[in-house]
Amino acid sequence: MIFELPDTTTSQISKTLVKIREEGGVVALGRVLTLVIATTHGAEEEAIEAANDASREHPMRVIVVSTADQGDPAVSRLDAEIRVGGDAGASEVVILRASGDAAQDEQGLVMGLLLPDAPVVTWWPGTAPEVPGDSPLGRIAQRRITDASMQPDPQAALDALAASYRPGDADFAWTRLTLWRAQLAAVLDQPPYESVTTVQVTGSIDSPSTTLLAAWLSMQLGASTNCALTGLEHGSHGIRGVSLGRATGTIELVRDMPGVATLRQPGQPVHDVALPRRSLRDCLADELRRLDPDELYGEVITRGLGLLPDHKTPASEGATA
Repeated sequence: MIFELPDTTTSQISKTLVKIREEGGVVALGRVLTLVIATTHGAEEEAIEAANDASREHPMRVIVVSTADQGDPAVSRLDAEIRVGGDAGASEVVILRASGDAAQDEQGLVMGLLLPDAPVVTWWPGTAPEVPGDSPLGRIAQRRITDASMQPDPQAALDALAASYRPGDADFAWTRLTLWRAQLAAVLDQPPYESVTTVQVTGSIDSPSTTLLAAWLSMQLGASTNCALTGLEHGSHGIRGVSLGRATGTIELVRDMPGVATLRQPGQPVHDVALPRRSLRDCLADELRRLDPDELYGEVITRGLGLLPDHKTPASEGATA
């Protein structure tokens, strides 16, 4: 069910939520958190769809704060939409479309709609604030999720994340590495147990995940690490492969086709390994599984990047893992 509330107030929205629960039997009991999504007009649906899918694992209230990129600042207006039942997955979705002065106080818009005594997670699916932890919606959240791949310059965004890092920050460029990290760890956990002396990570210029993977490997293995980023004209997006040099030979994990990587190890048969690109829903559900700070991500973003010779590259549009 969808309830439209044109030209409304936060108080009216809160009263409508109570009325819906009383009359329709839709209850907030069992909601484990409040997810606040900060986006712009016209860019809400993809994030809402991912949140609805993730809510089946993490029942929650979703509050979407959608502000106008442009418009007459003198026109102050708040339109709201409430989605429950089949239109909201296992959550209840409140969409706040604010413009003019109404859009200036994002924190004030959501404070009266937060679930009581429940943790708050704020997610910026698009452009993120310079310092997420100091932003109005970031200050009320235990976890703050950004996506470096969606910034105008994904590689430079990593530097900004390192400079602005606060415990509780997270980024989907790191979340997308989960399958790569698990596969590489499994390979190195097999004999012969030799030290890795050289690391080569390759990927596209629009992939901050490639840089974070190189930083993580450099920090964990203490090996000489090179991160090679290729231009988009090469036709390959995201992480392409990892090469680990040891005394007995080189281990290669290369993704030559979508969703499948080839694993080559000295003295062993060649294997095909499933390494699909993680969806927005998978990344969001993964981050919502923990509400405490991701200490490893914090170390990689603040210390691991500094171990790479030079990860800065020219600006590029869009990104994938």
